[in-house]
Amino acid sequence: MRHRGLPSLESAGIDGWMVRLFDTIEENNLLWLTALTHDCEVAFGEALVDLVPSYTTLLVIFDPLRISSWEAREKLSEVLANLVPDDAGGEGELHEIATWYDPGVGPDLARVAELSDMTVDAVIDTHSYQEYRVFALGFAPGFAFMGLLDDSLACPRLDTPRQKVPAGSVAVAGQQTAAYPAVTPGGWNLIGRTAARLFDRERDGFSLLKVGDRVRFVAVDRQTFEDEGGDPAPVEPAREEARS
Repeated sequence: MRHRGLPSLESAGIDGWMVRLFDTIEENNLLWLTALTHDCEVAFGEALVDLVPSYTTLLVIFDPLRISSWEAREKLSEVLANLVPDDAGGEGELHEIATWYDPGVGPDLARVAELSDMTVDAVIDTHSYQEYRVFALGFAPGFAFMGLLDDSLACPRLDTPRQKVPAGSVAVAGQQTAAYPAVTPGGWNLIGRTAARLFDRERDGFSLLKVGDRVRFVAVDRQTFEDEGGDPAPVEPAREEARS
């Protein structure tokens, strides 16, 4: 949803502008952000260094030796004046990610079930039934922020993040879901684990998932998970209540 004053341009230093299109997270935002990304690539050409999309914004990084900050702002203003949603780019590649949902590797399953007033089986069914969109990449290489999570599963992050979340951990927080590509700290609620290689330096583009892709988590048993190379090592349950 756009409010008065949007879109807006916010300075991000001598080599960047943050384009803010929306102030709420909605799936239709992606059509506009995809179009903006493409139009910026065309408008900036070789002066473009990087584009970093999120749920509601696009960070545009440019080469200040090729184009001044003022000129970049003018280009962005022109792009925004002519922006139309990219209906053709709405599908994205579909990835089915085999996931073992189990309290050993998903120690927050019971908490999510309690907060959602559901059984653990219902949490698994609801999470694995829905198809998600990749809205942004960040936090760690290959970490994809996906949504929108069913309202019934929306739950807060942990008060105190875990120091080590195992690679492949499937998690939820707020209206988002994700799978950790590597061992990192993390405060999301862990509900399962996948053996999928989410980040691989031998892969073209490194990350399995790209902005705009679609993802479905497919529930599998432990044997299938291990046969695919998954690590069944358990994770200690969180010792604190989730944040309200």
